[in-house]
Amino acid sequence: MELIETTARLAQAVADARRKGLVIGLVPTMGALHAGHLSLVERARRECDYVIVSLFVNPTQFNNPADLRTYPRTPEADTSLLRAAGVDVAFMPTPQEMYPEPDTRVFDLGPVAEVMEGAMRPGHFNGVAQIVSKLFALAKPHRAYFGEKDYQQIAVIRRMAELEHFDDIEIVACPICRAGDGLALSSRNVRLTPAQRAIAPEIHRILAASVSGRAEGIAPAELATRVADAVNAIDGMEVEYYQIVDAATLQPLDSWAEGRDAVGCITVWMGDVRLIDNIKYPA
Repeated sequence: MELIETTARLAQAVADARRKGLVIGLVPTMGALHAGHLSLVERARRECDYVIVSLFVNPTQFNNPADLRTYPRTPEADTSLLRAAGVDVAFMPTPQEMYPEPDTRVFDLGPVAEVMEGAMRPGHFNGVAQIVSKLFALAKPHRAYFGEKDYQQIAVIRRMAELEHFDDIEIVACPICRAGDGLALSSRNVRLTPAQRAIAPEIHRILAASVSGRAEGIAPAELATRVADAVNAIDGMEVEYYQIVDAATLQPLDSWAEGRDAVGCITVWMGDVRLIDNIKYPA
């Protein structure tokens, strides 16, 4: 595995791989790797000849400076995991390398970026679009892999790719990886106290139990209220939002649309740790 820290060297490595006719896979991450990230890497290894994993805590997508400061950083452990996983390139640039000049681009991301995370974290998705577009331009991947825990983010990246004409990049959405007790794997989980970690799986349990509500004819807004109330009833949890939205458009649903999947997206505060999860309500 080659550890690359500069955009110039990455561009050279990518050009070499392209000349050889290799299929390039990109797994963008912010480091602090866990089994969920490694599942993306494993899929990229199966489907591609040359795998690049980026490890970069992107400052432009943090609207909360405290969150940026406390985001876990484990570069030595990350590179060790990637080397064992058979990755070809670990790309670990500095903020100055990625942003030699301020990135002033503003993306017209449309309705998918205006709800849920977009409403709660102004500027967040524009920052995501900035960094992912840079990575796409540098790595020139044939396929890019993202986890469905960040369900809304995938929709935003698809919109960015459309705007920037990355038509030859296949964006691959991969299922959520969970711990044995159901908690969605996240780099932020390491910040949970033992007591918080013990109750955190209740989020998924409540979400999973709500899926039958669609067949029972409970309206989406009512079902969302029931889910939020159930989570809020657990001492130490505070729901920031829970919305049931159309799986494709991400717009809130007043009623179930026949033949169309829905997804419920939740954000829960446990102390100063912000956890996200989602559940699908199949048509």
